[in-house]
Amino acid sequence: MAASAILLATSVAAQTPAAPSVSSNEATTFVQVGRLLADPATGVVQRDKTLVIRGNQIVEIRDGFVGEGRIVDLHDSFVLPGLIDSHVHLTGEQNPNGRLEAVTQSNAEQAMVGARYARRTLMAGFTTVADLGATNESIFALRDAVRRGDVPGPRIIASGSAVSVHGGHGDINGYREDVMHLLSDESVCSGVDDCMRAVRLQVRSGADIIKITATGGVLSNTAAGLGQQFSDDELAAIVGAAHRMGRQVTAHAHGVDGINAFLRAGGDSIEHGTYLDEESIRLFRREGTYLVPTLMAGDFVGRIASGPNNFFTPAQTAKALEAGPKMMDMVRRAHAGGVRIAFGTDTGVSAHGDNAGEFALLVRAGMTPLETIQAATVNAAAHLRISNEAGRIATGMPADLIAVSGDPLTDVTVLENVRFVMKGGTVYRAD
Repeated sequence: MAASAILLATSVAAQTPAAPSVSSNEATTFVQVGRLLADPATGVVQRDKTLVIRGNQIVEIRDGFVGEGRIVDLHDSFVLPGLIDSHVHLTGEQNPNGRLEAVTQSNAEQAMVGARYARRTLMAGFTTVADLGATNESIFALRDAVRRGDVPGPRIIASGSAVSVHGGHGDINGYREDVMHLLSDESVCSGVDDCMRAVRLQVRSGADIIKITATGGVLSNTAAGLGQQFSDDELAAIVGAAHRMGRQVTAHAHGVDGINAFLRAGGDSIEHGTYLDEESIRLFRREGTYLVPTLMAGDFVGRIASGPNNFFTPAQTAKALEAGPKMMDMVRRAHAGGVRIAFGTDTGVSAHGDNAGEFALLVRAGMTPLETIQAATVNAAAHLRISNEAGRIATGMPADLIAVSGDPLTDVTVLENVRFVMKGGTVYRAD
């Protein structure tokens, strides 16, 4: 797709927030599509269609190439809905200076870093993300700036700070005691009542979703393992408090004890899931709970920890070498067991803009290309409870769509080279 093929003269512009209705006076754009996967749930590829877009919404899908005036020519392209990454960290990226940045960057600086990575993510074809772990001030400011149209980026569903246990994954570890005291967050808690307090404060601060750390984590600088860290009673209290305030709860969880305890407590989804077992699969299926595997994160930490330029601490290295290689087999077993999978990468561990690398890893784990696309569209939208806003191309939906050369249903790696991005009716990329 050449830039000259885009007949609509446009530039990367600020995005338009979703509106409840479309005025007949708004400009109409006709996107002429050679191959269209409008609803990935069906797997049906339609040919020679025109998407009629007014304002930020799709108002009609017509047969053939029609329209006059503002026309986007995608005759030679494969078009599908904007992609959804259910697990990112926009305000940072793993690097050798990460521990220093944690104590030198202000929340405002992190928001500016996040603006750069949000744009990079959008240009890679991801029009919606769930950011699951950043300071409240930085990520909520970025989310709201994108929503207003001040900053180009994907729609952001943000948890803010993760609800974590004192001394566990998500707390501050490995610095001087006085530094850790200064950097400790109000979302860190111990005990049933304190954990309910932490959830309620996150909701008050603006969290769209509650993210908790049910188990230890690879990149926390503490030799506290990867097993369950919240008690069963604390998990139940967190889930109950969140649900009573209209928020779903997703859990970072590696160890099988934490996975199963969270699922039994009524949690809504699991991030990572490294050590899940047959009981986990039974619990996932019983409740229809989603797994977000984040294979890119496992691949990244394994490569860094075993490579010549390892910048992890000894505690991080030991956990990376233990958990990273196990994640591929975990997805094979979960997929074979009928667990519902939503696409998520944990990007910010790996590099922003490389999110689509997850597709090939999911295929290696036994999913078909169509199943991986479903995971990044209709499944992720259902998981995040935004099926009326994202995941499909349909009349009345926001005009979020991407285009690639080639056929991702036969070679999913073509999604690593998105050539066209439209979000909310605005063209951000047209190569």
